[in-house]
Amino acid sequence: MTAVVFPGQGSQIKEMSKDFYDNYQIARKTFEEIEDFVKLDLKKIIFENQDNMLNRTKYTQISIFTSSMLIFNTLINEQMLDLNSIQYMLGHSLGEYTALACSRKLNLEQASLILKRRGELMDDAVEPNTSGMAALIGNDSEYINKIIKDEKLNVEIANDNSPLQVVISGSLKNILSSEEIFLRNNIKKFVKLNVSAAFHSSLMYEAQEELSTEIDKLNFIENNIKIISNFNAEISSDNSNIISALKKQMANKVMWTKSIRKLDEKGVVKVIEIGPGKVLSSLIKRITNNIEIQSYSSVLDLKK
Repeated sequence: MTAVVFPGQGSQIKEMSKDFYDNYQIARKTFEEIEDFVKLDLKKIIFENQDNMLNRTKYTQISIFTSSMLIFNTLINEQMLDLNSIQYMLGHSLGEYTALACSRKLNLEQASLILKRRGELMDDAVEPNTSGMAALIGNDSEYINKIIKDEKLNVEIANDNSPLQVVISGSLKNILSSEEIFLRNNIKKFVKLNVSAAFHSSLMYEAQEELSTEIDKLNFIENNIKIISNFNAEISSDNSNIISALKKQMANKVMWTKSIRKLDEKGVVKVIEIGPGKVLSSLIKRITNNIEIQSYSSVLDLKK
C-alpha cells in the first residue's frame, strides 16, 4: 500500500518548483490557475522572493501549496503516479489542505482560496513579535509534556513531529524563558523557530473559529482515498469526519508521529513525499524503519 505526504510551513525556498514550471506545460497551467484564483503575483513571491514575501505566513502557505501542486500534477500527467494506486494521503499542517486537493476531495480553486485565507488569518492572529515557537530535540512528546506540567510552563506542544523532535508554541516571553528549563531537563537542543506567531496553539483559537465558518462553505467531494487528519491522527474517507477534524486543526497539536505510526499499522510499505524540501522524509525515518520513502521536490528527482 502507498501513501502520499505533503510538507508544511518551513519548507519554503526561493524558486521552489521553478524547474517544473520551466519544463512542464501542466505545471505552468497549474501555476497560472492558482495565480488567477488567489489574485497574487506568485511568480514574484516564489521565484524572486520579492521583499522577503515568501517568508510571510500570509504568502508562505499558498506558495508551498502551489509548489506541491505543480509537482503532483506533473507526476500524474507524466504517468509517474497513478491516483488509483494511492490509499492514503496526509500533510503537515497546511499540507493537509494540499492532500485534500490532490486527493480530489477539494477542487483546486476552493483549496487555493481557503489556504490563502488560512495564511492571512494565521498571520493576523496575534501581534507581531509577541509569540513564537521552538523545536526541542532529544525526546518525545510525552516526556516534553511531563516537563511542561511539572515545571508549570505556560507553553503548548504544537507539533509532535517524531520521537526525537517536538515543537512548542506560546508567548515569546514564555518560549524564551522555558529554554533553560528544558535544557536542564535533558533536552539536547532548543531551537527558536523563525515563524511569525505561535501556530497550533490556543492563541490561534479565534482565527480557527473564523476559518471554520469558511470551511463550512466548501464543497467536498466523496471518494475512496483516506485522509489522516493532523488533529486526531484518525483515518477516514468520510468527508464529515475529515471536515470536523480540519476545523480544529489550526489551534491544536499536529499529531504527526501518531499519523505515521497509523500508516505503519495499516501495512503501508511506501510513502511518497511531494513538495519542496525533504523534511517529512527525514521525520518519517525517525518514526519507522518499515516504510520505503521516495521524495519529489525537483525535476532531478523525476529523472532519478
